[in-house]
Amino acid sequence: MQQSEQEQQKEQVIAQNEIPDLIINPYEVVNNSKKQIDYDKLIQSFGCQRIEQTHLDRIQALTQKPVHHYLRRGIFFSHRDLNQVLDAYEAGKGFYLYTGRGPSGESMHVGHLMPFIFTKYLQEAFDVPVVIELSDDEKFFHKSETTLEEYQRYGYENAKDIIACGFDVNKTFIFLSSQYAGHMYHNICKFQHAITYSQLRGIFGLNESDNCGKVAYPAVQAAPSLSSSFKHIFGKDEVMCLVPQGIDQDPYFRMTRDVCYKLKVPKTGCIHSQFLPGLHGFGTKMGTTDPTSAIFLTDTAKEIEEKIKKHALSGGGMTKKEHQEKGADLTVDVPYHYLRFFLEDDARLEEIRVQYGKGVMMTSEVKKELINVITKIVTEHQQRRALVTDEIVQKFMELRPLSNYPPKKNN
Repeated sequence: MQQSEQEQQKEQVIAQNEIPDLIINPYEVVNNSKKQIDYDKLIQSFGCQRIEQTHLDRIQALTQKPVHHYLRRGIFFSHRDLNQVLDAYEAGKGFYLYTGRGPSGESMHVGHLMPFIFTKYLQEAFDVPVVIELSDDEKFFHKSETTLEEYQRYGYENAKDIIACGFDVNKTFIFLSSQYAGHMYHNICKFQHAITYSQLRGIFGLNESDNCGKVAYPAVQAAPSLSSSFKHIFGKDEVMCLVPQGIDQDPYFRMTRDVCYKLKVPKTGCIHSQFLPGLHGFGTKMGTTDPTSAIFLTDTAKEIEEKIKKHALSGGGMTKKEHQEKGADLTVDVPYHYLRFFLEDDARLEEIRVQYGKGVMMTSEVKKELINVITKIVTEHQQRRALVTDEIVQKFMELRPLSNYPPKKNN
């Protein structure tokens, strides 16, 4: 059911949220408060909806599988039209997943893994197709630190890390947007025709001195949310799309949803994740400019241990006595929050939360726990990635039908 004009106007894209000390847009996340982001205020500011327990119950009932700990812990915390996506699935029409990666370097870090870990869970739980865009063109337009060919090479290297997450080649299509754009150009044109420069300037802060690639690119990111961009998978069927993403990417899809309304096609569904902080604290970024700010997927066990021990900001007391008296401030403690993201055992996480918060458990113990968890994840990922050949990458990028579409009819 399409929205009314009045409802549509409420979803007009905005340049950024209006929370003090916080800037969130597709190109930067700045948290000057140095504390954990207030995601309730972010939901209100962005105009999305919170994921409720009723959504979790429904997902478990539909899939007959336990919901992911990212959902149980509110790490994926808000959505747009998740109910409509689940309705389509329940009606036997199915849906597909669309996510992506901007390949800015050869090595990804553990924060980059999050959407792919979650997307893989959704793929397995619902048995739906996945399309993954590697936006080499976006990085070329916005960074211009090297050649387009080099960003394409980064894309192929990042594809190996994505494939190593365990995606099923028979149910997953990966593409470089600079190479695949011609196949969805008809939809790119529709988006470009429907979006004004004034809107793009308001959403992304573009100005007259920007290269025209920055103006043209948003339509390229929007187009994969229409199933007609993948005729080799969906044919002429009109299939709903769900996009797992960081909340910073939401402006793209508010724009996309507005155009979907104009085109009279189903609006793109979205599901948003919280941010994984940099090792130095909630007001810091992860990136290659400071190798101590993140755990990279190429790090050795020794490097992971040293980074967590030396650089992961603690919320514990300055002295043992102070810590035992006051406990740890979990709102700023990075090791605890990394465990929220990567320790799957709910009971153990709750035990750490209580004992560390009371000052019974010391910072060194929490960091040791995190070292064990992250080292296992990264080491196993490296082992799987070593098996991903160029031929395997090409298979994922080959234009072909996917084995889980059309969906099996529900009884």
